[in-house]
Amino acid sequence: MRPEPIKKGPTQLMGKDIKSKVGVDQELIRELAQLLEETGLSEIEIDRDGLRVRVARQVRVDAAFAPAAVPAPPPASPTAAPSAAKGTSLDPVEHPGCVRSPMVGTAYLAPEEGAPPFVEIGSRVAQGQTIMIIEAMKTMNHIPAPKAGTVTRILVGDKQPVEFGEPLAIID
Repeated sequence: MRPEPIKKGPTQLMGKDIKSKVGVDQELIRELAQLLEETGLSEIEIDRDGLRVRVARQVRVDAAFAPAAVPAPPPASPTAAPSAAKGTSLDPVEHPGCVRSPMVGTAYLAPEEGAPPFVEIGSRVAQGQTIMIIEAMKTMNHIPAPKAGTVTRILVGDKQPVEFGEPLAIID
């Protein structure tokens, strides 16, 4: 027995309201794309009433791992000024006391607006002590000192965006 050929077009097979869903889907896709941009996510997928929508954006990570692509700290920031302490002539990336960002996000040097910073240049820190916070996707991530010592350089400014692997501070 031969199957009967399909005589209906794809829009007739999928239901009477497929054309009305296209407009709604475009609006939904725009909203999801905006949500990706606002949250920094690389993709999002939803399933609503049997309609599955996945929106993804291409995230460039090649520059985040290249030490040469790390932007220089802003010269106007008083906390980013190099100190006269030993080891400041080294490139921050190569310095043995370099504290690197474990994620992409926004660096905060104080626990809240108007509060004193976690550390300043010349501060003594204990291993595990919070030296700053990186906000990623509305989550505040405390960045601990990897070793005890003295903070000789702070390489980022307050509320500055940071990349994965970017030098944040130097602890000698």
